[in-house]
Amino acid sequence: LLTDAVDWPETDRPRRAAISSFGVSGTNAHTIIEQAPPAEAEESSTTPALLPWLLSAKSGAALRDQARRLLAHVQDDTAPADVGLSLATTRSALRHRAAVIGETSAELRRELGLLAAGTPSPGVVQGRPGGKVGFLFSGQGSQRVGMGRELYEAFPVFADAYDEVCARLDVPFDVDSESLDQTGCTQPALFAVEVALFRL
Repeated sequence: LLTDAVDWPETDRPRRAAISSFGVSGTNAHTIIEQAPPAEAEESSTTPALLPWLLSAKSGAALRDQARRLLAHVQDDTAPADVGLSLATTRSALRHRAAVIGETSAELRRELGLLAAGTPSPGVVQGRPGGKVGFLFSGQGSQRVGMGRELYEAFPVFADAYDEVCARLDVPFDVDSESLDQTGCTQPALFAVEVALFRL
């Protein structure tokens, strides 16, 4: 009977243990477990993948200048994923933007050179963000009784938006009722909660 933790040395065979359980109500169980086989090391994929290097600036000229500076900084042996991560997470997204696409540092450097020169290329996508945003709300199936109740009680902005939507809808519904699973209640309830989440 094992009452304290003890070392279990490795041997040339898998370790096995027998476990028995005898319950007061008459339940009896016995199992034998065995040490899992060593995990095989997964081979890392050597297949290159397309990577974006994201650049942004206040003007088109500043964007080309940034491409020139980055081109002077990176070498062919630079890890493309490291540069991509740094560009995507450490810089502000300004109005003029470009995505330089390639599989290797050499390809990405070539595309940077084309961006710096202002030469169009299939490996360089440029643009500016639009001024409008659209929202797509989930459909039926994501509802649950009581959805949004805690947010309603905790955040006045959520509550105000929810109440505003409910006042404009001509369909009575109750998120705390089982009738929430009826389509006529589900759709307006989801819409009200999702608009309130957006406003939050």
